[in-house]
Amino acid sequence: MHKIPVTIITGFLGAGKTTLIRQLLQNNQGRRIAVLVNEFGEVGIDGDLLRSCQVCDDETDSNGTPEIVELTNGCLCCTVQEEFLPTMQTLLERRDQIDCMVIETSGLALPKPLVQAFRWNEIRTAATVDGVITVVDSEALANGQLVGDLAALEAQRQADDSLDHETPIEELFEDQLACADLVLLTKADHLDETTLNRVQQWLEQEVAPGVKILPCLHGEISPDVLLGFNAAVEDNLDSRPSHHDMDADHDHDDDINSVHLCFDRAFEPTELIDRLKDLVQHQEIYRIKGFVAVPNKAMRLVLQGVGNRFDSFYDRPWQPEEPRQTRLVFIGRALEVVQIETALNRQPSAIQ
Repeated sequence: MHKIPVTIITGFLGAGKTTLIRQLLQNNQGRRIAVLVNEFGEVGIDGDLLRSCQVCDDETDSNGTPEIVELTNGCLCCTVQEEFLPTMQTLLERRDQIDCMVIETSGLALPKPLVQAFRWNEIRTAATVDGVITVVDSEALANGQLVGDLAALEAQRQADDSLDHETPIEELFEDQLACADLVLLTKADHLDETTLNRVQQWLEQEVAPGVKILPCLHGEISPDVLLGFNAAVEDNLDSRPSHHDMDADHDHDDDINSVHLCFDRAFEPTELIDRLKDLVQHQEIYRIKGFVAVPNKAMRLVLQGVGNRFDSFYDRPWQPEEPRQTRLVFIGRALEVVQIETALNRQPSAIQ
């Protein structure tokens, strides 16, 4: 039987990977797509968002196999042996019912170790990595976030080709770009043409020759652009360098962790975002995401934040059997649940 083509969607926290996959599922053009979601956190926030895309209405298919498989045991590249392999084997048993697969990696996952897993005998005869898509937040880059100031970083790069990157996050970003077959620039509508061109020109020097950089608004892009690279990436890894190529095992920054909080209460969105912005100023928080119960609202609010930027929208009504809870996941450095919970609970405007 033919090999199932697998597209890996990688990118930093809050870049827009989940939005991209939602759009792909809603515009699948008849393709039967299996989705694996790697969630860095104790609850499957992104998986829940994907299930609400009105395509995957049921959590399981007719055989009882989950349509969306959430890998919640830390980074995917750290758990491939424990969780990824049996998940892939289960899906490959029904590969005659699947046209392609999409894997959304954690924002903290290195893409190359995942690609290497497709060399394993248990997988390589039945699946191949069709291509790696790296999603990049163009607004963040333009503002000097995540990778620092673009002009300063470029000056350092030209002055010292052997520049050691100061943080694992910068190395991760470079590894994601080095592994890409296509780079998608999200939030391009937030930038003027001059700034967007500056971001694209900088990225062109960071990716392999021939890798295209494509602005993408709201995750809307034709499936024909995302799928069908036929790159067989697992057979061509030598051309995709990584900072961790010489490591027998790679270690993420041990201080990076996630904190999950659940409140049996509702919050006014504006006031909650103000409190979260204040919290970000005092703690090393990279990403906040979750669902919020809003007083006197029948709809669930989806909240996502990167740095001091927050987006929110109402995605669906609360289900009758569903508790109206506010659930938030914080991803950052050396975060402590008690400190975050105390900071939010001290706010007098939280509605019990």
